[in-house]
Amino acid sequence: MHPNTRHPHATTTASGATPGAPQEPAPAMAAQPGKLIRLPTVESLTGLKRSSIYGLMRARTFPGSVRLSVRAVAWRESEVLAWCAERTKTGGANV
Repeated sequence: MHPNTRHPHATTTASGATPGAPQEPAPAMAAQPGKLIRLPTVESLTGLKRSSIYGLMRARTFPGSVRLSVRAVAWRESEVLAWCAERTKTGGANV
């Protein structure tokens, strides 16, 4: 039988799992240690655009990037999330 075809006698739960089958843990929403994120994700997390991010980096008020190659940089997700959390505490006063 094709793997995407359901067996007519198989029962499933509301989540689509077969009863008695081992359940996979839900993915954690917390930052993964050492995870690197690219600019579009940084923009999405912060609500800022490229020029603002680089301006804050020059002012040393935003986490620095990590060079991946000659033309690619990324940011540590944990540092960006910590920056966002600090901004919500201070109300954005430390720009």
